[in-house]
Amino acid sequence: MRHRVRAAAYRIAGERVRRTWQFVCRVAAIGPHDATGRRFGKFGEGSIICFPHNTIFNEQFIHIGAGTMLGPQITLSAGMMPGQQCLTDPVVRIGDRCLIGKGSGIVGHLSIDIGDDVWTGHHVYITDQNHGYDDITRPISQQTQPEQAVSIGDGSWLGYGTVVLPGARIGKHVTIGANSVVTGEIPDFSVAVGAPAKVIRRHVPGHGWVRPG
Repeated sequence: MRHRVRAAAYRIAGERVRRTWQFVCRVAAIGPHDATGRRFGKFGEGSIICFPHNTIFNEQFIHIGAGTMLGPQITLSAGMMPGQQCLTDPVVRIGDRCLIGKGSGIVGHLSIDIGDDVWTGHHVYITDQNHGYDDITRPISQQTQPEQAVSIGDGSWLGYGTVVLPGARIGKHVTIGANSVVTGEIPDFSVAVGAPAKVIRRHVPGHGWVRPG
């Protein structure tokens, strides 16, 4: 009897907790008309940053288009620390109708430009800054941090766990396979996989999708 009562109490409490969490996630999400949303350089209509989110700072240097969703546990930042006056504006631009997957991070210092209709899987990391390591007498954390602009073309898809590093230029309608590391240029209308990512298929007018070589 006692076991049944305890089980019933757990079911009722569990349902209340789930409903409360759903309510919290709805009201704590960031939209264009919230006080937090208005701190962004641009925050398009119908866009949302889901709750809970991780680090978000220097929003004035971040532009988000319309109809875009950034999933929960997102990291989104411009510069090295809160309050920094960045040299470029915007530092991070995310286009219209994008979907950035749960647990992803977009960390910009110079220029990260994400086109329209770009979707990603969960836990994708995009950055335009790396760590220098040439001087073996100094910790890597104390060495130069070179920056190179990053761009991702319209209509592209980045699979789960993709890492996009400084200088990467991903074209339009590109598929990047899960857990790939993009370091260079991936041309329009192609599929690339691996670390570093290499093109394995391209769309050729009149021939459809073909393998290189």
